[in-house]
Amino acid sequence: MKLENKTVGFAFTGSFCTFSQVFPQVERLVAEGAKVIPIMSEISYNTDTRFGKAKDHIEKLEKITGEKVIGTIREAEPIGPKKLLDVLVVAPCTGNTIAKIANGIADSSVTLAVKSHLRNKRPVVIAVSTNDGLANNAKNIGVLANMRNIYLVPLGQDDFAGKENSLVADMKSIIPATEAALDGRQLQPVIIIHE
Repeated sequence: MKLENKTVGFAFTGSFCTFSQVFPQVERLVAEGAKVIPIMSEISYNTDTRFGKAKDHIEKLEKITGEKVIGTIREAEPIGPKKLLDVLVVAPCTGNTIAKIANGIADSSVTLAVKSHLRNKRPVVIAVSTNDGLANNAKNIGVLANMRNIYLVPLGQDDFAGKENSLVADMKSIIPATEAALDGRQLQPVIIIHE
């Protein structure tokens, strides 16, 4: 029960198609005894899509965690100075967010949460979900894999025939990846074959 009594930030970005795979992992964290602080990028906080309405996602996260969703840069800023989190999970993490984190850009609630949390030398766990993971974002994923205190959830091609550049993390591995990160280890293997 490594996550019991830990405070876990859980940040959603705009890969809406994977939300249904990620919500159960938030529920599992809570069931394991973690205090989960939900964070949403401005896009995921404000955008209705065919995968659901923003207000429904917000309500669901707040119901699961019992905590108010952080949805603005202003709300995310105290994460570092107040040392609010033991670990920060970004799941799903879009290519846009991956590129920003890899290049030190902190212009959203999620990227500022990451920057603010990393100042405390505490782990950030990234669950990739991007259609350009083996194209323009390959270099950025490589940068993240080499950054101190950044850990990847095992990932692989989710549709090599239809979307040959697409990479998606195995969302069911979020909890073991988070436990490993708290021990300062990268969960292995990093590259997997999706079933």
